[in-house]
Amino acid sequence: MTQLPGLLDTEALRKDFPILDRVLHDDKKLVYLDNAATSQTPRQVIDAVSEYYERHNANVHRGVHVLAEEATALYEGARDKVAAFINAPSRDEVIFTKNASESLNLVANMLGWADEPYRVDRETEIVITEMEHHSNIVPWQLLSQRTGAKLKWFGLTDDGRLDLSNIDEIITEKTKIVSFTLVSNIMGTVNPVEAIVRRAQDVGALVLIDASQAAPHMPLDVQALQADFVAFTGHKMCGPTGIGVLWGRQELLEDLPPFLGGGEMIETVSMSSSTYAPAPHKFEAGTPPIAQAVGLGAAVDYLTSIGMENIARHEHAITEYAVRRLQEVPGLRIIGPVTAEDRGAAISFVLGDIHPHDVGQVLDEQGIAVRVGHHCARPVCLRYGIPATTRASFYLYSTPAEVDALVEGLEHVRNFFG
Repeated sequence: MTQLPGLLDTEALRKDFPILDRVLHDDKKLVYLDNAATSQTPRQVIDAVSEYYERHNANVHRGVHVLAEEATALYEGARDKVAAFINAPSRDEVIFTKNASESLNLVANMLGWADEPYRVDRETEIVITEMEHHSNIVPWQLLSQRTGAKLKWFGLTDDGRLDLSNIDEIITEKTKIVSFTLVSNIMGTVNPVEAIVRRAQDVGALVLIDASQAAPHMPLDVQALQADFVAFTGHKMCGPTGIGVLWGRQELLEDLPPFLGGGEMIETVSMSSSTYAPAPHKFEAGTPPIAQAVGLGAAVDYLTSIGMENIARHEHAITEYAVRRLQEVPGLRIIGPVTAEDRGAAISFVLGDIHPHDVGQVLDEQGIAVRVGHHCARPVCLRYGIPATTRASFYLYSTPAEVDALVEGLEHVRNFFG
């Protein structure tokens, strides 16, 4: 068995994840390498969600009976846990959404409807990057089309990093918002937050960071990032699907208009007008994802008990080993950084002229779950002249043996296609 420095006790950790014991085709044990899409869920989170439905299920904030009060305490307790997890100055800066996509759309729509000085209109500019997930491209395209604002973006270097050589030309006095990913979901690139935030602050632009691929894998401190908004999602960090987070600076949340209208987000309602509740409830219209928030709170507890620094150290060791092993495969080309430094635990690659979908299908027959396609980052594939990639992505329960299984599986793919 390969021994690497910095690894977690995966033998013990994997016992928390029932699905990792699954046996698939022809008695092949599951090798799960699709964590950038969705992580697996530990028993502690499954039990928390199950207990909520079995003992506390009720709507929040509205009832005076015992179940309603218990549900409210659990829901708001999850907000406290998330606020501590990201070092938010105030729990009221944590907004629950259904995923990171909704969080990003929420900000885009707020800015489209806002008054000065935040309003995005035809005299202003929006800045994103070429490596964004579609969830951080399409909302800004829609806002640009609706308002007439100019959409601009940073390009990519040949080695999969942001080209900031023209940063002063991309981020200008007209820029209202700069929205970019902290870690690329397709290439694993960790972006230089400080340089981008500094330039945005120099011109008075707001900054939104998509931390969907960062929050599960490394310590996330929203105060240290110095951004105005940070978005991430629960299902990539051991939590349930259907729950996301938007963190925003308190003064911005007070000034910006709500995205959705309905129950709970109001203060008073008449037939002619309404006033709104303070944040975060101002942005949480209707019945929220209560059970999912409880599950996310349990996931935060689980990750905190392990330690995000320890998780980051483990993933760095696994990723470094995986990059080295994959470079040994004849005909394999990694798309993005080819070192383990300044990169996350997602590695995309192409294998000769074999289509990634064929690679993924043959690997699946061996029980190896990877992702194939453009990973909701089609501009990256266009930039590097490829139709799609195969992506292997790792997490706290990933092992060197699973990396070896992937490499052996790719050898089988090469033999299968001659």
